[in-house]
Amino acid sequence: MSGGMEGREELVRFVEKPGRKFLFHCGEQFLWERLPVGTRVVYPPPPLPPLPDVEQAVEEAIEHPLEDDPLSAQLRPGMKVTIAFDDLSLPLPPVPTHRDPRKVILEKVVEKCAEKGVEDIHLIAALGVHRRMTPQEIRERVGDKIFQAFFPHRLYNHDAEDPQGNVLLGTTDQGEEVWLNRRVAESDLLIYVNINLSSMDGGHKSINTGLTTYRTLRHHHNVHTLMNCRSYMDPSNSHLHTVLERMGRVVAQHVKSFHIETTLNSATFPRLYGFLEKPEDFWSPKDAASFHGVRCSLDAMPFKMRWRIWQSQRAPYGVTSVQAGQVDAVHARTLENLFRQQVVPVKGQSDIVIAGTPYLCPYNVNSFLNPILVWVLMLGYGFNMYLGAPLVRRGGVLIYTHPLSPRFHREHHPSYIDFYEKVLTETRDPAAIERREEEFASHEGYRRQFREGYAYHGVHPFYMWYWGLYGAAWAGKVIFVPGHPEVAERLGVDTAPTVAEAIEKAKEVVGPSPSITYYHWPPIFLCQVTP
Repeated sequence: MSGGMEGREELVRFVEKPGRKFLFHCGEQFLWERLPVGTRVVYPPPPLPPLPDVEQAVEEAIEHPLEDDPLSAQLRPGMKVTIAFDDLSLPLPPVPTHRDPRKVILEKVVEKCAEKGVEDIHLIAALGVHRRMTPQEIRERVGDKIFQAFFPHRLYNHDAEDPQGNVLLGTTDQGEEVWLNRRVAESDLLIYVNINLSSMDGGHKSINTGLTTYRTLRHHHNVHTLMNCRSYMDPSNSHLHTVLERMGRVVAQHVKSFHIETTLNSATFPRLYGFLEKPEDFWSPKDAASFHGVRCSLDAMPFKMRWRIWQSQRAPYGVTSVQAGQVDAVHARTLENLFRQQVVPVKGQSDIVIAGTPYLCPYNVNSFLNPILVWVLMLGYGFNMYLGAPLVRRGGVLIYTHPLSPRFHREHHPSYIDFYEKVLTETRDPAAIERREEEFASHEGYRRQFREGYAYHGVHPFYMWYWGLYGAAWAGKVIFVPGHPEVAERLGVDTAPTVAEAIEKAKEVVGPSPSITYYHWPPIFLCQVTP
Protein backbone atom coordinates (compact mmCIF):
# COMPACT_ATOMS: atom_id res chain seq x y z
CA MET A 1 0.00 0.00 0.00
CA SER A 2 1.21 3.48 -0.87
CA GLY A 3 1.98 6.00 1.87
CA GLY A 4 0.51 8.92 -0.13
CA MET A 5 -3.05 9.71 -1.18
CA GLU A 6 -2.58 7.69 -4.35
CA GLY A 7 -3.40 4.01 -4.07
CA ARG A 8 -5.75 4.45 -1.15
CA GLU A 9 -8.52 2.54 -2.91
CA GLU A 10 -6.86 -0.53 -1.33
CA LEU A 11 -7.99 0.83 2.03
CA VAL A 12 -11.66 0.43 1.11
CA ARG A 13 -12.45 -3.26 0.80
CA PHE A 14 -15.63 -5.36 0.68
CA VAL A 15 -16.44 -8.64 2.38
CA GLU A 16 -16.77 -11.15 -0.47
CA LYS A 17 -17.05 -14.47 1.36
CA PRO A 18 -19.44 -15.53 4.13
CA GLY A 19 -17.91 -16.25 7.50
CA ARG A 20 -15.07 -13.69 7.22
CA LYS A 21 -14.03 -12.51 10.66
CA PHE A 22 -12.53 -9.18 11.66
CA LEU A 23 -10.73 -7.70 14.64
CA PHE A 24 -12.64 -5.24 16.82
CA HIS A 25 -11.16 -3.26 19.68
CA CYS A 26 -13.35 -3.69 22.75
CA GLY A 27 -11.74 -1.64 25.51
CA GLU A 28 -8.78 -3.56 26.91
CA GLN A 29 -9.76 -6.68 24.91
CA PHE A 30 -10.53 -7.72 21.34
CA LEU A 31 -13.50 -9.26 19.62
CA TRP A 32 -13.19 -11.53 16.56
CA GLU A 33 -16.52 -11.25 14.75
CA ARG A 34 -18.10 -12.07 11.39
CA LEU A 35 -19.41 -9.39 9.04
CA PRO A 36 -22.01 -9.96 6.32
CA VAL A 37 -21.02 -10.32 2.67
CA GLY A 38 -21.06 -6.89 1.04
CA THR A 39 -19.90 -5.02 4.15
CA ARG A 40 -17.53 -2.20 3.28
CA VAL A 41 -14.42 -2.12 5.47
CA VAL A 42 -12.41 1.12 5.58
CA TYR A 43 -8.85 0.86 6.91
CA PRO A 44 -6.43 3.57 8.08
CA PRO A 45 -3.55 4.59 5.81
CA PRO A 46 -0.14 3.09 6.60
CA PRO A 47 2.47 5.35 8.22
CA LEU A 48 4.08 8.02 6.08
CA PRO A 49 7.89 8.14 6.25
CA PRO A 50 9.03 10.20 9.26
CA LEU A 51 11.34 13.17 8.97
CA PRO A 52 14.97 11.95 8.93
CA ASP A 53 16.16 14.60 11.41
CA VAL A 54 13.54 16.15 13.70
CA GLU A 55 15.98 18.50 15.41
CA GLN A 56 17.07 19.92 12.06
CA ALA A 57 13.43 20.25 10.99
CA VAL A 58 12.69 22.23 14.16
CA GLU A 59 15.66 24.51 13.51
CA GLU A 60 14.52 25.11 9.94
CA ALA A 61 10.93 25.79 10.99
CA ILE A 62 11.65 28.31 13.74
CA GLU A 63 14.32 30.17 11.77
CA HIS A 64 12.31 30.22 8.52
CA PRO A 65 8.78 30.61 9.91
CA LEU A 66 5.52 31.21 8.08
CA GLU A 67 4.46 34.86 7.91
CA ASP A 68 6.66 35.80 10.87
CA ASP A 69 10.21 36.81 11.77
CA PRO A 70 12.74 34.11 12.71
CA LEU A 71 12.44 33.18 16.37
CA SER A 72 16.03 34.24 17.08
CA ALA A 73 15.23 37.72 15.71
CA GLN A 74 12.34 38.08 18.15
CA LEU A 75 14.39 37.33 21.26
CA ARG A 76 16.29 39.98 23.26
CA PRO A 77 17.81 40.32 26.74
CA GLY A 78 15.39 41.34 29.48
CA MET A 79 12.23 40.13 27.79
CA LYS A 80 9.68 37.84 29.39
CA VAL A 81 9.09 34.60 27.43
CA THR A 82 6.50 31.94 28.22
CA ILE A 83 6.54 28.57 26.48
CA ALA A 84 3.28 26.62 26.62
CA PHE A 85 2.92 23.01 25.52
CA ASP A 86 0.16 20.43 25.05
CA ASP A 87 -0.55 18.24 28.07
CA LEU A 88 -0.67 14.44 28.39
CA SER A 89 -3.92 14.14 26.43
CA LEU A 90 -1.79 14.03 23.26
CA PRO A 91 -0.62 11.95 21.54
CA LEU A 92 -2.48 8.68 22.07
CA PRO A 93 -0.93 6.35 23.06
CA PRO A 94 1.87 8.40 24.63
CA VAL A 95 5.28 8.35 22.98
CA PRO A 96 8.55 7.49 24.73
CA THR A 97 10.26 10.65 25.97
CA HIS A 98 13.05 10.43 23.38
CA ARG A 99 10.46 10.37 20.57
CA ASP A 100 8.33 13.22 21.89
CA PRO A 101 8.67 16.26 19.61
CA ARG A 102 7.83 18.52 22.55
CA LYS A 103 11.13 17.55 24.20
CA VAL A 104 13.12 18.37 21.07
CA ILE A 105 11.32 21.67 20.49
CA LEU A 106 11.49 22.83 24.11
CA GLU A 107 15.22 22.14 24.31
CA LYS A 108 15.80 24.00 21.03
CA VAL A 109 13.69 27.01 22.07
CA VAL A 110 15.34 27.27 25.48
CA GLU A 111 18.73 27.07 23.79
CA LYS A 112 17.75 29.94 21.45
CA CYS A 113 16.62 32.01 24.44
CA ALA A 114 19.91 31.43 26.23
CA GLU A 115 21.89 32.45 23.15
CA LYS A 116 19.98 35.74 23.05
CA GLY A 117 20.34 36.44 26.76
CA VAL A 118 16.71 35.77 27.70
CA GLU A 119 16.57 34.69 31.34
CA ASP A 120 12.92 35.18 32.34
CA ILE A 121 11.48 31.94 30.91
CA HIS A 122 8.50 29.98 32.20
CA LEU A 123 7.12 26.73 30.76
CA ILE A 124 3.43 25.94 31.26
CA ALA A 125 1.52 22.73 30.58
CA ALA A 126 -1.64 23.95 28.81
CA LEU A 127 -4.26 21.93 30.69
CA GLY A 128 -7.40 24.00 30.32
CA VAL A 129 -9.74 22.15 32.68
CA HIS A 130 -7.96 18.81 32.34
CA ARG A 131 -6.37 17.29 35.40
CA ARG A 132 -2.94 18.41 36.57
CA MET A 133 0.00 16.38 35.32
CA THR A 134 2.10 14.71 37.99
CA PRO A 135 5.81 15.62 38.18
CA GLN A 136 6.67 12.28 36.56
CA GLU A 137 4.17 12.86 33.76
CA ILE A 138 5.68 16.28 33.09
CA ARG A 139 9.19 14.81 33.07
CA GLU A 140 8.15 12.16 30.55
CA ARG A 141 6.90 14.86 28.16
CA VAL A 142 9.68 17.45 28.44
CA GLY A 143 12.69 15.26 29.22
CA ASP A 144 15.23 15.33 32.05
CA LYS A 145 17.18 18.36 30.84
CA ILE A 146 14.24 20.77 30.81
CA PHE A 147 12.66 19.23 33.91
CA GLN A 148 15.79 19.57 36.03
CA ALA A 149 16.43 23.13 34.90
CA PHE A 150 12.92 24.55 35.38
CA PHE A 151 10.68 22.40 37.62
CA PRO A 152 8.79 23.31 39.79
CA HIS A 153 8.97 27.11 39.93
CA ARG A 154 9.35 27.84 36.23
CA LEU A 155 7.79 24.65 34.83
CA TYR A 156 4.27 24.00 36.04
CA ASN A 157 0.63 23.27 35.20
CA HIS A 158 -1.78 26.01 34.15
CA ASP A 159 -4.33 26.57 36.92
CA ALA A 160 -7.71 27.55 35.49
CA GLU A 161 -9.08 28.20 38.99
CA ASP A 162 -6.32 30.47 40.30
CA PRO A 163 -8.14 33.77 41.00
CA GLN A 164 -4.90 35.75 40.73
CA GLY A 165 -3.36 33.70 37.94
CA ASN A 166 -5.80 34.51 35.14
CA VAL A 167 -6.91 37.79 33.57
CA LEU A 168 -9.81 38.93 31.38
CA LEU A 169 -8.38 40.25 28.11
CA GLY A 170 -11.71 41.44 26.71
CA THR A 171 -14.69 40.15 24.79
CA THR A 172 -15.35 39.16 21.19
CA ASP A 173 -17.82 41.03 18.97
CA GLN A 174 -20.34 38.40 20.12
CA GLY A 175 -19.78 39.20 23.81
CA GLU A 176 -17.74 36.07 24.57
CA GLU A 177 -15.28 36.55 27.45
CA VAL A 178 -11.63 35.82 26.67
CA TRP A 179 -9.67 34.91 29.80
CA LEU A 180 -5.98 34.03 29.71
CA ASN A 181 -3.26 32.81 32.02
CA ARG A 182 -1.80 35.97 33.61
CA ARG A 183 1.83 34.98 33.06
CA VAL A 184 1.07 34.48 29.36
CA ALA A 185 -0.85 37.77 29.13
CA GLU A 186 2.04 39.69 30.70
CA SER A 187 4.75 38.06 28.57
CA ASP A 188 6.54 39.76 25.70
CA LEU A 189 6.28 36.54 23.71
CA LEU A 190 4.24 33.34 24.00
CA ILE A 191 5.68 30.32 22.22
CA TYR A 192 3.11 27.53 21.89
CA VAL A 193 4.34 23.98 21.20
CA ASN A 194 1.69 21.68 19.81
CA ILE A 195 1.23 18.08 18.63
CA ASN A 196 -1.60 17.56 16.15
CA LEU A 197 -3.02 14.05 16.22
CA SER A 198 -6.44 15.21 15.04
CA SER A 199 -7.61 18.07 12.84
CA MET A 200 -9.82 19.30 15.68
CA ASP A 201 -6.79 20.49 17.65
CA GLY A 202 -4.16 23.17 17.22
CA GLY A 203 -4.52 26.65 15.80
CA HIS A 204 -6.57 29.06 17.92
CA LYS A 205 -7.89 26.13 19.96
CA SER A 206 -4.51 25.66 21.64
CA ILE A 207 -4.57 28.93 23.55
CA ASN A 208 -8.33 29.32 23.98
CA THR A 209 -8.82 25.93 25.57
CA GLY A 210 -5.42 25.19 27.11
CA LEU A 211 -4.51 28.49 28.77
CA THR A 212 -7.90 29.80 29.78
CA THR A 213 -10.67 29.31 32.33
CA TYR A 214 -14.22 28.04 32.59
CA ARG A 215 -15.49 31.57 31.91
CA THR A 216 -14.08 31.31 28.37
CA LEU A 217 -14.62 27.60 27.76
CA ARG A 218 -18.36 27.89 28.41
CA HIS A 219 -18.70 30.00 25.24
CA HIS A 220 -17.55 27.20 22.93
CA HIS A 221 -17.97 24.03 24.99
CA ASN A 222 -21.75 24.24 25.15
CA VAL A 223 -24.77 22.49 23.69
CA HIS A 224 -25.55 25.15 21.08
CA THR A 225 -22.01 25.34 19.69
CA LEU A 226 -21.32 21.62 19.62
CA MET A 227 -24.73 20.74 18.15
CA ASN A 228 -24.08 23.15 15.27
CA CYS A 229 -20.77 21.75 14.05
CA ARG A 230 -20.99 20.01 10.68
CA SER A 231 -17.82 18.19 11.70
CA TYR A 232 -15.49 18.76 14.63
CA MET A 233 -12.65 17.46 12.46
CA ASP A 234 -13.27 19.89 9.59
CA PRO A 235 -12.43 23.35 10.99
CA SER A 236 -13.82 25.14 7.92
CA ASN A 237 -17.28 23.67 8.71
CA SER A 238 -17.09 23.83 12.48
CA HIS A 239 -19.01 26.35 14.57
CA LEU A 240 -16.63 25.49 17.41
CA HIS A 241 -13.66 26.74 15.39
CA THR A 242 -15.55 29.87 14.33
CA VAL A 243 -15.89 30.84 18.01
CA LEU A 244 -12.24 30.00 18.66
CA GLU A 245 -11.12 32.20 15.77
CA ARG A 246 -13.10 35.13 17.20
CA MET A 247 -11.35 34.60 20.52
CA GLY A 248 -8.01 34.32 18.75
CA ARG A 249 -8.45 37.81 17.35
CA VAL A 250 -8.90 39.16 20.89
CA VAL A 251 -5.80 37.32 22.11
CA ALA A 252 -3.76 38.72 19.20
CA GLN A 253 -4.58 42.29 20.32
CA HIS A 254 -2.87 41.65 23.66
CA VAL A 255 -0.31 38.85 23.24
CA LYS A 256 2.37 38.25 20.63
CA SER A 257 2.50 34.52 19.95
CA PHE A 258 4.74 32.23 17.94
CA HIS A 259 3.24 28.83 17.17
CA ILE A 260 5.18 25.61 16.59
CA GLU A 261 3.02 22.71 15.43
CA THR A 262 3.93 19.14 14.54
CA THR A 263 2.17 16.22 12.87
CA LEU A 264 2.74 12.51 13.38
CA ASN A 265 2.38 9.47 11.17
CA SER A 266 0.08 6.54 11.96
CA ALA A 267 2.66 4.24 13.59
CA THR A 268 0.45 3.78 16.65
CA PHE A 269 1.36 0.39 18.10
CA PRO A 270 4.65 -1.21 19.14
CA ARG A 271 5.98 -4.15 17.15
CA LEU A 272 4.24 -6.76 19.34
CA TYR A 273 0.89 -5.37 18.16
CA GLY A 274 1.90 -4.64 14.56
CA PHE A 275 -1.04 -6.71 13.27
CA LEU A 276 -3.36 -3.94 14.52
CA GLU A 277 -2.18 -1.63 11.73
CA LYS A 278 -2.77 -4.09 8.86
CA PRO A 279 -5.93 -5.27 7.07
CA GLU A 280 -6.68 -8.83 8.14
CA ASP A 281 -6.18 -10.00 4.53
CA PHE A 282 -2.56 -8.83 4.75
CA TRP A 283 -1.75 -10.67 7.97
CA SER A 284 1.10 -13.13 7.81
CA PRO A 285 0.78 -16.45 9.67
CA LYS A 286 2.90 -14.85 12.39
CA ASP A 287 0.50 -11.86 12.61
CA ALA A 288 -2.50 -14.17 12.92
CA ALA A 289 -0.82 -16.26 15.60
CA SER A 290 0.20 -13.09 17.50
CA PHE A 291 -3.33 -11.72 17.43
CA HIS A 292 -5.00 -14.89 18.64
CA GLY A 293 -2.34 -15.38 21.29
CA VAL A 294 -2.75 -11.83 22.58
CA ARG A 295 -6.55 -12.06 22.46
CA CYS A 296 -6.65 -15.29 24.46
CA SER A 297 -4.13 -13.97 26.99
CA LEU A 298 -6.11 -10.79 27.56
CA ASP A 299 -9.36 -12.73 27.95
CA ALA A 300 -7.76 -14.86 30.67
CA MET A 301 -6.46 -11.87 32.69
CA PRO A 302 -8.25 -9.92 35.42
CA PHE A 303 -9.14 -6.38 34.38
CA LYS A 304 -6.42 -4.63 36.40
CA MET A 305 -3.70 -6.66 34.69
CA ARG A 306 -5.07 -5.93 31.21
CA TRP A 307 -5.39 -2.28 32.14
CA ARG A 308 -1.77 -2.03 33.31
CA ILE A 309 -0.50 -3.68 30.13
CA TRP A 310 -2.34 -1.28 27.86
CA GLN A 311 -1.59 1.85 29.87
CA SER A 312 2.13 1.01 29.71
CA GLN A 313 2.13 1.01 25.89
CA ARG A 314 4.21 3.65 24.13
CA ALA A 315 3.64 4.46 20.47
CA PRO A 316 6.46 4.55 17.89
CA TYR A 317 5.02 7.57 16.09
CA GLY A 318 7.29 9.38 13.66
CA VAL A 319 7.17 13.15 13.14
CA THR A 320 6.05 14.01 9.60
CA SER A 321 6.16 17.81 9.72
CA VAL A 322 7.20 20.80 11.80
CA GLN A 323 5.96 24.30 11.01
CA ALA A 324 6.29 27.54 12.94
CA GLY A 325 5.25 31.16 12.82
CA GLN A 326 1.94 33.00 12.65
CA VAL A 327 -0.99 30.91 13.92
CA ASP A 328 -3.26 30.78 10.86
CA ALA A 329 -0.49 30.13 8.35
CA VAL A 330 1.05 27.50 10.60
CA HIS A 331 -2.20 25.67 11.21
CA ALA A 332 -3.13 25.65 7.54
CA ARG A 333 0.17 23.87 6.80
CA THR A 334 -0.41 21.54 9.75
CA LEU A 335 -3.79 20.49 8.40
CA GLU A 336 -2.29 19.84 4.95
CA ASN A 337 0.22 17.45 6.50
CA LEU A 338 -2.33 15.84 8.79
CA PHE A 339 -4.75 15.18 5.94
CA ARG A 340 -1.88 13.81 3.84
CA GLN A 341 -1.52 11.06 6.45
CA GLN A 342 -5.08 10.50 7.58
CA VAL A 343 -7.61 11.03 4.77
CA VAL A 344 -9.22 8.08 3.01
CA PRO A 345 -11.72 8.86 0.20
CA VAL A 346 -15.03 7.02 0.68
CA LYS A 347 -17.97 7.13 -1.72
CA GLY A 348 -21.40 7.27 -0.14
CA GLN A 349 -22.89 6.94 3.33
CA SER A 350 -24.12 3.71 4.90
CA ASP A 351 -27.25 2.65 6.76
CA ILE A 352 -25.12 1.07 9.48
CA VAL A 353 -21.62 1.99 10.63
CA ILE A 354 -19.69 -0.30 12.97
CA ALA A 355 -16.53 0.61 14.90
CA GLY A 356 -14.45 -0.87 17.67
CA THR A 357 -13.79 1.14 20.82
CA PRO A 358 -10.12 1.31 21.89
CA TYR A 359 -9.01 1.44 25.51
CA LEU A 360 -7.75 5.02 25.40
CA CYS A 361 -9.09 8.53 24.88
CA PRO A 362 -7.56 11.93 25.72
CA TYR A 363 -8.98 11.86 29.25
CA ASN A 364 -8.06 8.45 30.64
CA VAL A 365 -4.29 8.38 30.28
CA ASN A 366 -3.17 6.46 33.38
CA SER A 367 -6.85 6.14 34.24
CA PHE A 368 -10.07 4.24 33.45
CA LEU A 369 -12.30 4.65 30.41
CA ASN A 370 -15.54 5.27 32.26
CA PRO A 371 -19.00 5.28 30.55
CA ILE A 372 -19.00 9.05 29.96
CA LEU A 373 -15.59 8.78 28.29
CA VAL A 374 -16.80 5.91 26.10
CA TRP A 375 -19.68 8.19 25.08
CA VAL A 376 -17.39 11.06 24.08
CA LEU A 377 -14.80 8.80 22.43
CA MET A 378 -17.30 7.14 20.12
CA LEU A 379 -20.25 9.52 19.67
CA GLY A 380 -18.13 12.64 20.04
CA TYR A 381 -14.83 11.86 18.33
CA GLY A 382 -15.32 8.53 16.54
CA PHE A 383 -18.54 9.62 14.83
CA ASN A 384 -16.88 12.85 13.70
CA MET A 385 -13.88 11.26 11.98
CA TYR A 386 -15.02 12.54 8.61
CA LEU A 387 -14.76 15.37 6.12
CA GLY A 388 -17.79 16.26 4.01
CA ALA A 389 -20.54 14.12 5.49
CA PRO A 390 -20.84 11.53 8.27
CA LEU A 391 -20.07 7.96 7.29
CA VAL A 392 -23.52 6.90 8.53
CA ARG A 393 -26.62 8.42 6.93
CA ARG A 394 -28.97 10.53 9.01
CA GLY A 395 -31.25 8.20 10.97
CA GLY A 396 -28.90 5.26 10.45
CA VAL A 397 -27.50 3.00 13.16
CA LEU A 398 -24.14 3.15 14.92
CA ILE A 399 -22.76 -0.11 16.38
CA TYR A 400 -19.80 0.13 18.75
CA THR A 401 -17.98 -2.65 20.59
CA HIS A 402 -17.30 -1.99 24.27
CA PRO A 403 -18.42 -3.61 27.56
CA LEU A 404 -19.58 -0.27 29.07
CA SER A 405 -18.31 -1.20 32.50
CA PRO A 406 -19.45 1.21 35.26
CA ARG A 407 -15.84 1.73 36.38
CA PHE A 408 -14.60 5.19 37.46
CA HIS A 409 -11.23 6.48 38.67
CA ARG A 410 -12.12 8.19 41.92
CA GLU A 411 -9.06 10.46 42.03
CA HIS A 412 -9.17 11.61 38.40
CA HIS A 413 -12.92 11.70 37.76
CA PRO A 414 -14.84 12.52 40.97
CA SER A 415 -17.32 14.88 39.28
CA TYR A 416 -17.92 12.25 36.58
CA ILE A 417 -19.22 9.91 39.24
CA ASP A 418 -21.72 12.48 40.47
CA PHE A 419 -22.70 13.43 36.91
CA TYR A 420 -23.40 9.76 36.17
CA GLU A 421 -25.23 9.11 39.45
CA LYS A 422 -27.03 12.41 40.04
CA VAL A 423 -27.56 14.04 36.64
CA LEU A 424 -28.09 11.19 34.15
CA THR A 425 -30.44 9.43 36.57
CA GLU A 426 -32.73 12.47 36.36
CA THR A 427 -32.51 13.53 32.72
CA ARG A 428 -30.75 13.21 29.37
CA ASP A 429 -32.35 16.35 28.00
CA PRO A 430 -29.48 18.62 26.84
CA ALA A 431 -31.10 21.85 28.04
CA ALA A 432 -31.89 20.40 31.46
CA ILE A 433 -28.36 19.02 31.81
CA GLU A 434 -26.83 22.35 30.83
CA ARG A 435 -28.80 24.07 33.59
CA ARG A 436 -26.89 21.93 36.13
CA GLU A 437 -23.49 22.95 34.72
CA GLU A 438 -22.79 25.97 36.92
CA GLU A 439 -23.50 23.90 40.05
CA PHE A 440 -20.63 21.55 39.18
CA ALA A 441 -18.37 24.30 37.82
CA SER A 442 -18.52 26.27 41.07
CA HIS A 443 -18.53 23.29 43.48
CA GLU A 444 -15.86 23.98 46.10
CA GLY A 445 -15.00 20.30 46.63
CA TYR A 446 -14.40 19.72 42.92
CA ARG A 447 -12.38 22.94 42.74
CA ARG A 448 -10.14 21.80 45.57
CA GLN A 449 -9.62 18.37 44.01
CA PHE A 450 -8.81 20.06 40.69
CA ARG A 451 -6.30 22.53 42.15
CA GLU A 452 -4.68 20.40 44.84
CA GLY A 453 -5.11 16.87 43.53
CA TYR A 454 -5.25 15.27 40.11
CA ALA A 455 -8.94 15.56 39.28
CA TYR A 456 -10.54 16.88 36.14
CA HIS A 457 -12.47 20.10 36.66
CA GLY A 458 -16.00 19.76 38.02
CA VAL A 459 -17.52 20.85 34.72
CA HIS A 460 -15.56 18.40 32.56
CA PRO A 461 -18.14 15.56 32.37
CA PHE A 462 -20.71 18.05 31.08
CA TYR A 463 -18.43 18.94 28.20
CA MET A 464 -17.86 15.29 27.41
CA TRP A 465 -21.60 14.74 27.27
CA TYR A 466 -22.11 17.74 24.97
CA TRP A 467 -19.44 16.48 22.54
CA GLY A 468 -21.48 13.32 21.91
CA LEU A 469 -24.87 14.96 21.40
CA TYR A 470 -24.49 15.67 17.69
CA GLY A 471 -23.64 12.06 16.85
CA ALA A 472 -26.40 10.72 19.09
CA ALA A 473 -28.97 13.05 17.50
CA TRP A 474 -27.82 12.18 13.96
CA ALA A 475 -28.23 8.42 14.46
CA GLY A 476 -31.54 6.60 14.65
CA LYS A 477 -30.11 4.14 17.16
CA VAL A 478 -26.81 3.43 18.93
CA ILE A 479 -25.95 -0.14 19.95
CA PHE A 480 -23.02 -1.30 22.09
CA VAL A 481 -21.64 -4.85 21.90
CA PRO A 482 -21.67 -6.48 24.40
CA GLY A 483 -22.57 -3.46 26.55
CA HIS A 484 -23.64 -3.41 30.20
CA PRO A 485 -27.48 -3.13 30.06
CA GLU A 486 -27.87 -0.83 33.07
CA VAL A 487 -25.10 1.50 31.88
CA ALA A 488 -26.55 1.51 28.37
CA GLU A 489 -29.97 2.47 29.71
CA ARG A 490 -28.40 5.33 31.68
CA LEU A 491 -26.68 6.60 28.51
CA GLY A 492 -29.75 6.13 26.34
CA VAL A 493 -28.24 3.50 24.05
CA ASP A 494 -29.03 -0.15 23.28
CA THR A 495 -26.98 -3.36 23.61
CA ALA A 496 -26.55 -6.67 21.81
CA PRO A 497 -24.38 -9.69 22.71
CA THR A 498 -22.67 -9.93 19.30
CA VAL A 499 -22.08 -7.78 16.24
CA ALA A 500 -24.32 -10.10 14.20
CA GLU A 501 -27.19 -9.65 16.64
CA ALA A 502 -26.61 -5.90 16.71
CA ILE A 503 -26.97 -5.82 12.93
CA GLU A 504 -30.28 -7.67 13.21
CA LYS A 505 -31.48 -5.08 15.73
CA ALA A 506 -30.34 -2.31 13.39
CA LYS A 507 -32.46 -3.72 10.57
CA GLU A 508 -35.55 -2.85 12.60
CA VAL A 509 -34.55 0.80 12.08
CA VAL A 510 -32.97 0.88 8.60
CA GLY A 511 -34.73 -1.96 6.81
CA PRO A 512 -33.95 -5.60 5.92
CA SER A 513 -31.14 -5.03 3.37
CA PRO A 514 -28.89 -2.35 4.84
CA SER A 515 -25.62 -1.01 3.52
CA ILE A 516 -22.93 -1.55 6.18
CA THR A 517 -19.51 0.04 6.73
CA TYR A 518 -16.93 -1.04 9.28
CA TYR A 519 -14.69 1.90 10.25
CA HIS A 520 -11.59 -0.10 11.20
CA TRP A 521 -9.72 2.06 13.70
CA PRO A 522 -7.29 2.80 15.42
CA PRO A 523 -4.95 4.22 14.07
CA ILE A 524 -6.86 7.48 13.79
CA PHE A 525 -7.94 8.46 10.29
CA LEU A 526 -10.58 10.53 8.48
CA CYS A 527 -13.09 9.42 5.88
CA GLN A 528 -13.62 11.99 3.15
CA VAL A 529 -17.21 11.05 2.33
CA THR A 530 -18.65 12.10 -1.03
CA PRO A 531 -22.06 11.25 -2.60
